[in-house]
Amino acid sequence: MALRIWFNRWFSTVSHYIEMIRDNPDGQSFVIYGSHPNPDSVYLKYCDVAETEPDIKGESYLRYCLEFCLKHGIDLFIPRKENVLIAQHIEDFKAIGVKVLVCPDGELMNLMDDKAAMYRSIEDKQLEGKTIVPIPAYRVVNTAKDFQKAYGELKAEGNRVCIKPVVGEGASGFRIIDDSADTISFLFSTSFTQKISYETAYHILQQQETFPDLMVLEYLEGYEYSIDCLSDEKGSLQVAIPRKKGVGRIREIEDNKELLNIANQLAAEYKIPFVYNIQVKYKEGVPKLLEINPRMSGGLHISCLSGINIPYYAIRLLLDGQISPLKPVFGLKATHLEQSIIL
Repeated sequence: MALRIWFNRWFSTVSHYIEMIRDNPDGQSFVIYGSHPNPDSVYLKYCDVAETEPDIKGESYLRYCLEFCLKHGIDLFIPRKENVLIAQHIEDFKAIGVKVLVCPDGELMNLMDDKAAMYRSIEDKQLEGKTIVPIPAYRVVNTAKDFQKAYGELKAEGNRVCIKPVVGEGASGFRIIDDSADTISFLFSTSFTQKISYETAYHILQQQETFPDLMVLEYLEGYEYSIDCLSDEKGSLQVAIPRKKGVGRIREIEDNKELLNIANQLAAEYKIPFVYNIQVKYKEGVPKLLEINPRMSGGLHISCLSGINIPYYAIRLLLDGQISPLKPVFGLKATHLEQSIIL
């Protein structure tokens, strides 16, 4: 019997996950539903049934999700938009017979969604004598004066400085503080940048008496890694795949014992179920935590080149509670090309 799966508003790379779920080793058949406010969103092309969803949020969106599941007889919901809110109301979906591929612990979802709160939690664990993962030096500010103070303190410690919102997704709002960003040579030589000068940042932040919490952090100069993780419903880690972000679009799947140990430590302490992604970046040979994303990452399809169909096995763990031991192939280097698709 074909299972009905719904992906609500997602990244375009979810098209890869849809194909992997269809091309599963068990021959399980699925009917894929997709929705997005933009009817031309590319991944809708990969769905069996596509719908334009309203551009709403919060409780109104939660009601829409419940109504969508009832209307289409959805068996399995894989949310990205409002996944924290959905996790907090997981019982509403259970009541209508829908399984949701999301961490069902609303408090844990809230913690991971708030980067500063996650850092503070790890600091608390360190005070208890638990070594999990190093974190960058940071401050949380919501006034221009506090930003000025935090910037000065981190610079005095010998750090380059960057900023990013406490709550946000991907690189949204991330900027490296670099005074060269206000020079003519920089303007003429750079097509795209995430740099901003201190004076420009300070001027912008002065425009409001207060603003949403902003993290001011030491900038980490080394390679960035995403560790794609798969756990069972109790948070027991089944597989972790470190993916190095190399130059340009080059990605490397590494058997990095240091990062695998971090994945195991975080899994043991926080017991995050199903699919999640740990982002770390190196500085002077030390990997430090950037954030934990409790969902399939945008680059998960690259990690799946290791031979592990993570999207499908996540579904198996949600439905059946168990899978056979997984053995990824490490040592792979990959990239990708753009593909033209007729909508």
